[in-house]
Amino acid sequence: MDAVEWFRHRSYNYRQFSDLAALGSRKRDLGLTVSAVLPCRNVADTVGGIVDEIHAVNRQTEHNPLVDQILAVDADSPDGTAEVAASRGAEVYSENELMSNHGGTHGKGDAMWRALSVARGDLVMYMDADTKDFMPQLVYGILGPILEVPEIRFVKAAYRRPFKSHETVEQDGGGRVTELSSKPLFNLFYPELTGFVQPLAGEFVADRELLSSISFLTGYAVETGIMIDVLKAIGLDGMAQVDLGTRQNRHQPLRDLSRMAYSVLRAVARRMRQEGRLNQVRDPGMPDSLFQLSNYLHAVATPDGLELQEYVEELVERPPIKEVLRVV
Repeated sequence: MDAVEWFRHRSYNYRQFSDLAALGSRKRDLGLTVSAVLPCRNVADTVGGIVDEIHAVNRQTEHNPLVDQILAVDADSPDGTAEVAASRGAEVYSENELMSNHGGTHGKGDAMWRALSVARGDLVMYMDADTKDFMPQLVYGILGPILEVPEIRFVKAAYRRPFKSHETVEQDGGGRVTELSSKPLFNLFYPELTGFVQPLAGEFVADRELLSSISFLTGYAVETGIMIDVLKAIGLDGMAQVDLGTRQNRHQPLRDLSRMAYSVLRAVARRMRQEGRLNQVRDPGMPDSLFQLSNYLHAVATPDGLELQEYVEELVERPPIKEVLRVV
């Protein structure tokens, strides 16, 4: 199946799954449970509303809740994120305390990986916790294909992302790293994945067995790595996307987006190197451990003059969780 055929047969719309009672009954008949994971960092202003919306969806499914466990995995946020999430009924964990024997946490991808150690659901659904206009379809829409189509094991969100600058709104101006980094890279090196509208979307669901069998890259590289690894594990036919309409989340400054794009590039380069498709020249006298750390140099113009800023971008690859926890 190529990307064009996949796009026709594996792209859905959330309205196809809007009968929540029927969807809840389908989940009950399949005997499945669902964990929703919210990786959190300073999202006290949004996480409470998101948890409330998940509970509201559950109340519409006639005693067959779509979500059985709500997990907030917090980066020890100083703004009270953990307290807000707990007050709304979420299970709250510190990302730095989960699997602490693996050292400190390295960003969002690491939090997502560690969450698998406490997620009890047969299906694990990840959701961004900074969404300002969280809508019910972000819950039931993304679950619909994986519950209704037996062959599907992985579902990614698709949506329009407006970009607001002052009083001007550009309807499709968001997702700049996606458009300028991941999509061109996938077109060139992983063309099977070019049908995904939002390959870096933080909202997706998969069965726990699949997620437990793949490694997780840390930081912003996580989504890129998951897309490639899931494709290798189950093939394109086992993957799907669902149109969830429009969503708005925090927009990063352009300088931060540059570092995010660098993480995407490194993730693709790492997978290609592992596949033997990328020859990387190395100084034979340089120990391999130095390639774990990659300093990102960023030349910028500031009000005080020109600066060459340096950031340490550590890319750690966590092994499949079943190898760590001995999950069958």
